[in-house]
Amino acid sequence: MGIGTLLLERGVISREDLDRALREQRATGERLDKVLIRLGMVDRSEVLRALGEQLHMEVIDPAELEVDDAVLRMLPAKIVYRQHCAPIARENGTLVVATSDPLELAAADELQMLTGCAIEFVLADEEELGKFIRTHYGVGGGTLDELSEGMEDAPDAGLEGSDELEQAQAASVVKLVNDLLVEAVKERATDIHIEPYEGDLVVRYRIDGVLQRASTPPTLRRFGAAIISRLKIMSNLNIAEKRKPQDGRISMRARVEGKMQEFDLRVSVIPMLFGEGVVLRVLSKEAVLLSLDDLGMPKQVLEPWDLLINRPHGILLVTGPTGSGKSTTLYGSLNRIVSDEVKVITVEDPVEYHVDGVNQIQVNTKVGLTFAAGLRSILRHDPDVVMIGEIRDKETAETAIQASLTGHLVFSTLHTNDAPGAATRLLDMGVEPFLVSSSVEGVLAQRLVRRICAHCKESYTPERTDLPLGFEVPESGVLHRGAGCRACRETGFRGRVGVFELLQLSDAARDMVMRRANAREIAERAKADGDYYRLMDDGLEKAKAGLTTVPEVVRALTV
Repeated sequence: MGIGTLLLERGVISREDLDRALREQRATGERLDKVLIRLGMVDRSEVLRALGEQLHMEVIDPAELEVDDAVLRMLPAKIVYRQHCAPIARENGTLVVATSDPLELAAADELQMLTGCAIEFVLADEEELGKFIRTHYGVGGGTLDELSEGMEDAPDAGLEGSDELEQAQAASVVKLVNDLLVEAVKERATDIHIEPYEGDLVVRYRIDGVLQRASTPPTLRRFGAAIISRLKIMSNLNIAEKRKPQDGRISMRARVEGKMQEFDLRVSVIPMLFGEGVVLRVLSKEAVLLSLDDLGMPKQVLEPWDLLINRPHGILLVTGPTGSGKSTTLYGSLNRIVSDEVKVITVEDPVEYHVDGVNQIQVNTKVGLTFAAGLRSILRHDPDVVMIGEIRDKETAETAIQASLTGHLVFSTLHTNDAPGAATRLLDMGVEPFLVSSSVEGVLAQRLVRRICAHCKESYTPERTDLPLGFEVPESGVLHRGAGCRACRETGFRGRVGVFELLQLSDAARDMVMRRANAREIAERAKADGDYYRLMDDGLEKAKAGLTTVPEVVRALTV
């Protein structure tokens, strides 16, 4: 009985579904079960159970297995990756092998010849088996296994003797680098760190704001020079220059969660003691499509911010540390107001996302195109709205203020810990108080906190001693946290959500800026006037709502 008929008899799919999938199969040549999954007619687990029943094979969950290292070593990594199977147990001369494709039975003969054991297959989900293989054999383990064949087992062995350009363009090195980058975007990493040490090469991914070491084989250290040269080629950098820092950019496409997505990678290469270190910032082009509602902005912030971004002139600032989502918020704000009637021009360093309907300029300090110079030039292009990537100095700040005073709405970012600190930061730069008080309309500060994993979310009754002073537990008396599961890498968190505060400059606050009052005094007055919704207020409200945890809010907002 075919898999389609079996699923039909079990009531998983309808006759119409099966007929449509068969037509698609004839057009593409794919296996029927893969067509059904791609079209969203069945879940992978349903196909797996049906295949197990049809072929009388046990279905296992690789995440629950504890496999002895001696068993794992029975198959070389290159075979494991090529056949997409993994040894999980050895019993009485029989090697039990997990596979996600039981119809490729020709693999059994090759495995039997390699191991000298009888082979017994068990079924596993394709994605879960892939995670198991990457965890135990390392990302790119199969490629490294092939590269390492015939090489002496020494830390400095590798491709050093061959031409550097040739080794970086070798098919195996290209595949290895691609594996590392694709694994990073699949794990939702925002940064990829490649760090050379004496006798070692470490790869770490920043996931949900926290660095985690990637699963890579020890042999990766042999090919550090080839990996870095390949990244330089991909980002159009000089592979012969190893003495000074270089910056570049890579565009790539990868299938993540079933759909093809585009990513921009900002590459930074810096010479270090034992080689060159590389950090790649991962920018998903999907992030620019996020609306302000998607970011988790509460109505106490969203409603007044909506009014501010529709004003005809003034300065609106978004503040926060690096990686707090300021650019995403700015793009979301621009998307909300851009139209055929509104001309928007930006000056950015670098241009992180491309936005339809927005004229974007890349800063180029080598030719004198700075933020201030770019802003002065674009004012002659008759814009309605201007965005400056960052106010870094007095010249840029004063030019932005002049633009706002001449009838333009100006968006920009500042690096301050909270909203009230923005005014004092501008004063510290040397901007006159009357210019700050007359131009700044509102300051939005933000952070990103980790979101509780939806797969392992659980409720619990907190101890009062574990909660911050003044925090009121919901009427139910319970909060939520993540227990930890494979979907969140046992952290209890998956994804992030924004935490926001908004300070609108009232007449009283403007008077305080004129008197050079400090940030704390401005915050206290704004809070008393009802013009200030604090970061901590929003964070704790999100903890009450079950989006994040109280310890996570405290961690993110007190560092």
